Amino acid sequence: MRQAAKVNIKQHNEALKETTALVDPTTRSSSFLCSPDGYDSIIESSHQRSAAFGLREGTQPDFSPLNHADLSCITEQNRVLCSHALPVMETLYEQIINTHNMVILTDAQGVIMHTLGDSDFLEKANKVALQPGVAWSEESKGTNAIGTAITEQTAVLVHANQHYLSANNFLTCSSAPIFNPDGNIIGILDVSGEQHNYHKHTMALVRMSAQMIENQVFSAAYQDAITLHFHSRPEFIGTLMEGIASFSPGGRFLSANRSGLFQLGLTLNALKTHTFSSLFGLPVSALFDHYRTTAPGVLNLCLHNGVRVHAKAEFRLPTQVFQHVAHAEQAVQPLPVAQPASRNTQHLSTLHFLNTGDQQVAALIAKVKKVIGRDIPILINGETGTGKELLAQAIHNDSPRAGGPFIAVNCASIPESLIESELFGYEEGAFTGARKKGCTGKILQANGGTLFLDEIGDMPLSLQARLLRVLQERMVTPLGSSKSISVNVALICATHRNLRELIARNEFREDLYYRLNGLVVKLPPLRERTDLETVIDRLLKSEPGDVGYTVSPEVMRLFKQHNWPGNFRQLTNLLRTAMLMTDDDHEIRYEHLPDDFLQDAELAEPPSLGNAGMDTAADATAGGVRLEDAELTLIQKTLAAHGGNVSAAARALGVSRNTIYRKCGIRSDSEDR
Repeated sequence: MRQAAKVNIKQHNEALKETTALVDPTTRSSSFLCSPDGYDSIIESSHQRSAAFGLREGTQPDFSPLNHADLSCITEQNRVLCSHALPVMETLYEQIINTHNMVILTDAQGVIMHTLGDSDFLEKANKVALQPGVAWSEESKGTNAIGTAITEQTAVLVHANQHYLSANNFLTCSSAPIFNPDGNIIGILDVSGEQHNYHKHTMALVRMSAQMIENQVFSAAYQDAITLHFHSRPEFIGTLMEGIASFSPGGRFLSANRSGLFQLGLTLNALKTHTFSSLFGLPVSALFDHYRTTAPGVLNLCLHNGVRVHAKAEFRLPTQVFQHVAHAEQAVQPLPVAQPASRNTQHLSTLHFLNTGDQQVAALIAKVKKVIGRDIPILINGETGTGKELLAQAIHNDSPRAGGPFIAVNCASIPESLIESELFGYEEGAFTGARKKGCTGKILQANGGTLFLDEIGDMPLSLQARLLRVLQERMVTPLGSSKSISVNVALICATHRNLRELIARNEFREDLYYRLNGLVVKLPPLRERTDLETVIDRLLKSEPGDVGYTVSPEVMRLFKQHNWPGNFRQLTNLLRTAMLMTDDDHEIRYEHLPDDFLQDAELAEPPSLGNAGMDTAADATAGGVRLEDAELTLIQKTLAAHGGNVSAAARALGVSRNTIYRKCGIRSDSEDR
């Protein structure tokens, strides 16, 4: 299933406050919606341009779309943008569904390439040519959010009669430009709908989604580089507000995203003369040394302007032998560190590190160790969030191929139209829009290392035969090439789906299945593991800083009772949120847990109280007192002992505050006295 990080206004609210005034330090204008005065001037200037183009308010716009061949050509030319934008568009649409709106992606000239929208509004949109193949530049449509955003190079909201053509006055449109690493617009993300359905949060969602696409395009642009993720506040690392800067293996500056440029305080051209050492006061060799440790923490760096930032690094480097260097500017040979497929796996995880005391996991690791380096494919089964990719990374790091690349491909996240070229690569001129020098596919990138095919059950059936042939012949033929290239990879696959059921439905090839399942292992879900305390301790220690967070006994009991449908992904996010809520003692207690988690726990909670009150309740029932009365009496006594403080009483009893509210009939919105 295609996944994208959820665009959540609450999660990034504080970050948005900080970045609302963020102005791009290059020649580009403000990255976000301008002030009301500036906004009015943008509309006025656009109206003047529209009149100069010879348009009149009553002009009927050109509704004719490009033919299918020309539209396909434009889509191919923007294949990188589309591959990163489509999953984000789907996530954005999920948040505005049933609001009579649509999500639109255009190229740099305003030609619509993809749309997602409510069916009832799509019919109205088609009447004004809001459909693929139609250009929405100012020259053809007058003042409109897409065309005006291209001209002004900033996010633009055009509402109702602010559109120059009266035919478009029923629309409200919010557009944000998407820039490439060189600072040029490569596309526009837009949400358009009926003007009476305007919502003030729409522009925020569009801006954040465009920034997400832009960051992903940036990360994909530098495959043989050191990429630094940084911010003055550690909690912003991994969010849309983080700065991202890429450097060559020798430390030469390559590029930075908009937030990175703002934090560094220099223009893109000025930064071209800098190195990692001159910007962060640390030789690049020290960065390599830091990540050679077993569990490297967050870096604390000082910028050239004296500002301190927190940072994490990703190494996407050619497979070579690492050598120490005296200076960052020298040609450095990189660490034998596998290319991280995600930021959470960039530390050097090993099978020993993953063995935290659960018997099922220990048995799994014992099996895996026997086949490592034996050229036997491994198939990992498990629910979403159980750590399949982390296990694959650990297998690679403990194998003889640890010095080679670790290339991860999520078969569910790449559009079907792009996955073939992503896997097998292509030659120059293989199709319209192909890169000038072609592109090396993921399989060839993994040569000498490990290829991890995540969600293999979602691979299109049409490609399964070709993958099988590659695995059998160990030869890859890029698209548009007549030459086959020898390839040597260790293969690890993962899926949360039942492949045998897919075979029965003719959705997965049986011959490929038997080629993949040399060793089949199943990662247990978190609810079935016996090492939860050790896992939580590891997660708490892996967070930035050396704070020493702990979990109270009553919360730990609640964690052990919980079903954890999201497995490690859910647990990790919950702990990160709870840690930010803790007091000076850094102990995670009931009041620090998210409300939705407590509500889920309440639904699953047994009718009796926690361990702290079970003995008392049992004694009371033995004497002929109803259990409900015994529980109520115990709660009332505990509340009295703690001066009526509901939180303190809940901690003492090992239950949630909601339980006390419910059993005592107290209003849940009342405050602790």
